[in-house]
Amino acid sequence: MQTVALFVDVQNVYYTTRSVHRRNFDYNRFWARATENRQVVKAVAYATDRGDRKQREFQNILRAIGFEVRLKPFIQRADGSAKGDWDVGITIDALEYGSQADVVVLVSGDGDFDLLVDKLRIDKGKLVEVYGVPGLTAASLINAASEFYPIDGDLLLS
Repeated sequence: MQTVALFVDVQNVYYTTRSVHRRNFDYNRFWARATENRQVVKAVAYATDRGDRKQREFQNILRAIGFEVRLKPFIQRADGSAKGDWDVGITIDALEYGSQADVVVLVSGDGDFDLLVDKLRIDKGKLVEVYGVPGLTAASLINAASEFYPIDGDLLLS
């Protein structure tokens, strides 16, 4: 049986699915698809924490599915911009835990991850599957992936 490690950029998938599809990502369906006939060695969802009740409920749903939820405080800057980026954390974990898996799954459209995906695929010999929203996933990330799966249709909540 193949082993798999999953890494989900929660903010990226939330904003891209809302922007293009006006719907939310179906984490249950994604989990079923990405882990089918595979043993999970690590599954992490990376999110920002604003501390509200609805967000805590969502985080508990992710935990019930099987994800470890890692939170970083949401920071609102004086100029109105926000910070809550997990790129470095995702990269470190993917390099560490990805070495324990046959397949690494990344859910993000962020082109900054193309170097990570190349490293895992070329240097570490891993199959790297990327799930992202078509039109909002960087071409460099799609090209770096072993397989690209569009987030649309059945991967969205009704």
